Amino acid sequence: MSSRKNEAFNQGPSNVLATSPADPAVAHNHFLSKLSFETDPSDVYHDITDKISGIVVIDARSPETYARGHIPGAINIPHRTIDSTTIASLPPDKVLVTYCDGVFCNASTKAAAKLTALGFKVKEMLDGMEGWRKEGYPVEETIMKMTIPASQ
Repeated sequence: MSSRKNEAFNQGPSNVLATSPADPAVAHNHFLSKLSFETDPSDVYHDITDKISGIVVIDARSPETYARGHIPGAINIPHRTIDSTTIASLPPDKVLVTYCDGVFCNASTKAAAKLTALGFKVKEMLDGMEGWRKEGYPVEETIMKMTIPASQ
């Protein structure tokens, strides 16, 4: 036997094919459903640069982290502070896009859960600031004010 035939014969079962793929119609609904919950840095960037008015970008990280770099125009609402009073000025007719640091951060998910519980339409931006920076999109920084206590 040729070595190519031996390789094919010696292959174990496929990890990918161990579970059959879904019926195309079922898969279509699944993938559309995912897109109703998620967006990515590229789509957010293009909506911002195209001045699409239907979204509001929410940075769910701490004010200190937000100040070190955030998506231009993003509003900082740390997920821990989200309640009916902190979001009172958000437009109820817009889609809120939440983000945080990236794949090892779930602040955007926590913010999305709180915002949807308060009746907002929300999408979470995949890969957060890590993905935004990897794509090379601009980052805005905020100068934070420090208060130095007067000597006593």
